[in-house]
Amino acid sequence: MRCYMYSVVALLTVTAVIVSFATPVHATNDSINEKLGVPIVVYGDTLSDSQKQEVTKQLNVTDPDSVKDYTVTGEDIANYIDGDPNSRMFSSAKIKREEEGSGLTINIVTPDNITEVTNEMYANALLTAGVENATVDVASPVKVSGHSALTGIYKAYDAEGHQLDKERMELANDELDAATNLANKEGLSQEKVSELLTEIKQSIADQDPATKEEVRQIVEEQLNNLNISLSDEDRQMLIDLFNRMRDLDINFDNVKKQLDDIASKVKDLVNDEGFWNKVENFFSKLFNMLSNFLRSVFG
Repeated sequence: MRCYMYSVVALLTVTAVIVSFATPVHATNDSINEKLGVPIVVYGDTLSDSQKQEVTKQLNVTDPDSVKDYTVTGEDIANYIDGDPNSRMFSSAKIKREEEGSGLTINIVTPDNITEVTNEMYANALLTAGVENATVDVASPVKVSGHSALTGIYKAYDAEGHQLDKERMELANDELDAATNLANKEGLSQEKVSELLTEIKQSIADQDPATKEEVRQIVEEQLNNLNISLSDEDRQMLIDLFNRMRDLDINFDNVKKQLDDIASKVKDLVNDEGFWNKVENFFSKLFNMLSNFLRSVFG
């Protein structure tokens, strides 16, 4: 019996060690940058009082005086991206501006409640809109797609005197729609979609296409490189989207390092998919073994 108990303890110890390595650790830094100003928090207008308190905790706002806060409404969606003024706004964001060259960091702190948009999708869209060098936390107390958080970020920059170009904001919103639609319709993983969009942007930065036909060639090339098959309709949608970027003369050379960072993170996520499948299989076998062992002891 003692041998059995030693085995149980050993199994549980191994499990605890593996879980400790697999669980992410989030560091927080509450220091205020006096040069760049306090962080900005934008709350969704639809939040109830209790939900707003919940989001405040989720965004790690411990002292209301340490941030500036605004509310984003359906009217803001209509103003910034020509959206529906009757939209219900739940997803909220905290924006902390960073020093030049710091890059763009996105943290979805309630991943179970942001159902369609990933960190990398937000980062890609925000770079298109012209947002750079910031740490952005996104949260929602209920399950939402996550699209409306973008409008809150735009409003925060506008309110602080850093007005973004409206056409670029609309294009960024359309890019986010395209990303989530591809993931839903074409059966691609969110990581694969982010990888595709990032690779196309990097190619645009490198090649500086002068015509729509050259944009088409870049899109087709990246689809082939990543072995992605899309419908003719979705291929054309991507070509039209990136041709609009060309028409707006968005210079992705200025954010090449940030695109490289996104590409690196996405590749890691895509490559890790097989690893985490192995981890899942390991735990499944481990718990089955432990369950069988306990039944043999106490059954």
